[in-house]
Amino acid sequence: MGETAATAAHGFSLLDLVLNADIVVQAVMAGLVLASVACWALVIEKIIRMASLRRARREIEAAANSGGFSGRERSRLAKLVQAAAHAEATEGAAPDESQNDRRARLERAMRTAMRTELKSLESGLPFLATVGSAAPFIGLFGTVWGIMNSFTAIAQQKDTSLAVVAPGIAEALFATALGLAAAIPAVIAYNQFAVRLGGSSEKLGVSIANLAKKMARRGTTAGARGEAA
Repeated sequence: MGETAATAAHGFSLLDLVLNADIVVQAVMAGLVLASVACWALVIEKIIRMASLRRARREIEAAANSGGFSGRERSRLAKLVQAAAHAEATEGAAPDESQNDRRARLERAMRTAMRTELKSLESGLPFLATVGSAAPFIGLFGTVWGIMNSFTAIAQQKDTSLAVVAPGIAEALFATALGLAAAIPAVIAYNQFAVRLGGSSEKLGVSIANLAKKMARRGTTAGARGEAA
């Protein structure tokens, strides 16, 4: 009867597990919750920017198929690539430049703009990777600490009943659950974004190479068609 009363007094709701936990375990839980919130905010931001990247890829592919930009591009990356190609075509030309040299210059300028934008898209991915790899171990630390407190309670009270052991173990396991809840979405998001960025970079590189070849052959600038329109 005493065991039941003690267990009920402690409580096993999520709020009770947090409020009754040791200060170290509470710090672990708070850190994991903050990391999880930061990860989800980062995931939402990356989803929005990945949608913009898909639009940019379509616009650059369309420019490669037609041999130049239309001037109606909306994505940031397409505009940056167009501006880089236009600046290089109008300002970097040499009097005795061959078609191959012109193509190489245009392609290099557009690839530089592309890499700069993709680099900005990679920001935050190391944080996702860190949370994905470290969160389970941080949660495990909270678990070990909680179990240590449970054994300390056993030694102090000289009682191995469930009422003495269960609260500390429940708190410890909750810390592990929070660690996994933070790590699993972070790992999935990191892998998805890394794969999409790699695939987009490869496809954009092909489109830029084709676009530079056509622009060099036709002797057009990146903004000529847009200005004519």
